[in-house]
This record gives sequence, structure tokens and C-alpha cells, in this order.
Amino acid sequence: MNHIVTVQDAVTAFADFMEPTAAELDAIEREMPVILADVDLLDAHIATLDRTPTELDERRIRRARRRALAARVALVNRTVAASLPGGAA
Repeated sequence: MNHIVTVQDAVTAFADFMEPTAAELDAIEREMPVILADVDLLDAHIATLDRTPTELDERRIRRARRRALAARVALVNRTVAASLPGGAA
């Protein structure tokens, strides 16, 4: 008879090392507007998967695409401004 044992000790043995660092959490926080804009864009696309998009759906997708692009541009601009010496952009 084979006994089934849990592997929780083996899986959670490295849990302390698997936690995100403060720098990683800060990076996620900086990227959060991009993440949320991408989620909105995905929601707009998902809403039209099982039907033909209406004019309202197309406008919603275009707006979400523009917001996602604007969020990415803002993130890049913040990153470039932070990396330039003296903070000049």
C-alpha cells in the first residue's frame, strides 16, 4: 500500500525567500495604471467575443486602447525622467 503524504513542508520551506522585495512591490505600484488600463482593454474585448461588436462596443475598445497607450507612455516618461541625471526630462 502506498501512503499519500503532503508535500507542504517541501513547498513552503522557501516561502520566506519567495516574498516580493520592497523594490519589486514599488515596481508593481508604478506599473499599476498600465495593468489596470490593460484589464479594461481586455474587458472590452471579452465583452465582444460572442457577438458582433456594436458601434458602442467599438468606441469602448478604442477608448480603452487609447487609455492603455497613454498609461504606457506615462510610465515610460516617468522612467526616463527618473533615470536622467538631475531629473531633467
